[in-house]
Amino acid sequence: MKSYFGAPFTAMFLVALLAAPALAQESKVTLADVERAVAALDTAAEGEIDDGAIPGMAIAVVFEDRVVFAKGYGVRDTGTGEPVDADTAFQIASVSKSVGSTVIARLVGEGVVSWDSKIADLDPGFAMMEPWVTSEITIRDFYSHRSGLPEHAGDLLEDVGFSRDEVLHRLRFQHPDTSFRSGYAYTNFGMTEAAIAAARAAGMDWEDLSAETLYEPLGMTATSSRYDDFMSRPNKALGHVLVDGKWVHQVQRQPDAQTPAGGLSSSVNDMAKWMRLQMAEGMFDGEQIVAGDALAETHLPMIMTGLSPLNGLPQFYGLGWNVSYSSDGRHRISHSGAFALGAGTTVSFSLDDDLGIVVLTNGSPGGIAEGLAANFIDDALYGAPTREWLSLFKGAFAQMMAAGFTSEYDNPPDAPLPSLGNAAYVGTYTNDFFGDIEIVEKDGGLAMAVGPAGMTFPMTHYNRDVFTFVTEGENATGVQGIAFAVGGDGTATDVRVEAFDVHGEGRFRRK
Repeated sequence: MKSYFGAPFTAMFLVALLAAPALAQESKVTLADVERAVAALDTAAEGEIDDGAIPGMAIAVVFEDRVVFAKGYGVRDTGTGEPVDADTAFQIASVSKSVGSTVIARLVGEGVVSWDSKIADLDPGFAMMEPWVTSEITIRDFYSHRSGLPEHAGDLLEDVGFSRDEVLHRLRFQHPDTSFRSGYAYTNFGMTEAAIAAARAAGMDWEDLSAETLYEPLGMTATSSRYDDFMSRPNKALGHVLVDGKWVHQVQRQPDAQTPAGGLSSSVNDMAKWMRLQMAEGMFDGEQIVAGDALAETHLPMIMTGLSPLNGLPQFYGLGWNVSYSSDGRHRISHSGAFALGAGTTVSFSLDDDLGIVVLTNGSPGGIAEGLAANFIDDALYGAPTREWLSLFKGAFAQMMAAGFTSEYDNPPDAPLPSLGNAAYVGTYTNDFFGDIEIVEKDGGLAMAVGPAGMTFPMTHYNRDVFTFVTEGENATGVQGIAFAVGGDGTATDVRVEAFDVHGEGRFRRK
């Protein structure tokens, strides 16, 4: 399991859990039901902050086109102690996908594009590995993650410094994981390509398009699809990670390369306005901002992602949304977001009840946002949580974190075989997907330089022709191996970088 949680968690585990209640549907939820559940939610959120489970958090609840609750908890930055409020901007990570699909829905409603517009017509320079797929793939395919690309295709390119344009160009060298439209795999850069192509049809860049068509009409003044805007805000929540049991801010995630899929920042007061739009069929304060039929289409199943392990019901992905139907027939949509460098977010709706909640946190993901949201929705709908959601989510995230950083290289051999010497490995190696990597001498040992800026990783000898390095960045997975294949002349001919070989693109041949 990787250290990010987009595909394994957001699109499968969360839907499985939130689709779980096997109860007869009750009558329409009342404001009294919601207010009672809000009181319990508020107490639980305060408890998580008091326990140090998260440094800062903000929550908003919308019911029947009204914001019935919006509050901040904890601190924006543990270094300054400044408090979170309902206007504090958070990076919302993959919840950006659901907001972005609303932007596309507006373009669909205006006839600028359709959900079935072909990428080849909108962005002729883009290509997939298979020419037939290149000619046929649509906005709908990318927004429902059914392109055939493997999950998180391109994310590692972003990690080592490639720009958005470079990552999207290199997707043509990415081997597919399934045949076109036959399987689901969560891909940030596939969705990013669809968004960029749609924006091109509107004659704008994505960042300005989103602001002009959605954020400004809704009065979302603390919202932006640009990292620099987020960083310039005085009232922002910085990302935190746990170091020796304490929450600290180390590195802020810079997600501009995949902005449509993960680069949005917003406050819960702003997100509540967008949530009202979802439940009011594209209306906001009496004005039709997005065509109702185009928006409603985003909430419908597009591809099956699996069966719920809790109730056996099918799970789906729509257009930027996880979609499910609970055992009592309620139509549910949701999405979570996570940055290992310090964000855990979720939004969840029961559409039949005109009820929604958003939870934003500024700590590395630990299930807090999802657990609080699930408890609240259950409490409002059924009078009490149907499971111990908070404990369940915390446990699941803890297992994923532990699995993500377990390595076979943590215990080196007692008597490793010696290497052939630095000269046998030094050189430039290449493949189409990552381009060139260089193995160089550094401080008497070896190091690997990769990416356009020559991001350098010191290497540690492990055994004979195998070395290790420590991964860095959003998708870090701890200690990983670098294994050389040596020719008859005693010089390496190929190298496999295991951290880059998730989908077969980690093998490099000496130039």
